[in-house]
Amino acid sequence: MTNTFKNVVKPIQQAQSWQQKYREIMLLGKTLPALADVLKTDDVLVPGCESKVWMFMEFDDSENRLVVIGDSDTRIVKGLLAIILALYNGLTPEEVVNINAYDEFEKLGLIKHLSASRGNGIKAMVEAIQSMATNKLN
Repeated sequence: MTNTFKNVVKPIQQAQSWQQKYREIMLLGKTLPALADVLKTDDVLVPGCESKVWMFMEFDDSENRLVVIGDSDTRIVKGLLAIILALYNGLTPEEVVNINAYDEFEKLGLIKHLSASRGNGIKAMVEAIQSMATNKLN
């Protein structure tokens, strides 16, 4: 795991209750810069998310590292997106495909508390990133 990811999830790991974890996730969402409305287009919407999630993904060709930016229309999903971005940003395609984000969310104690639709949203965001990395490898 990257140091960024470790630093981002530390307050969530230290939270004693689900309410505290939920608050930390929402605070984390506030750290993501908002995307300009002109960038919030249908072609970058992540399918499979109940909330609107926009993600721009590319590999920096000079260093072969993933760069992802994103935004959401709900605070909790924006916080979950921030966790995903911290998990994957700056990794090579090989590193991306070898990370199981679901396991990381499980370790944080989040999966059991999220609604099915939120879990599906996480899955959709991760699948979009994983798919791009797999395509880059092929």
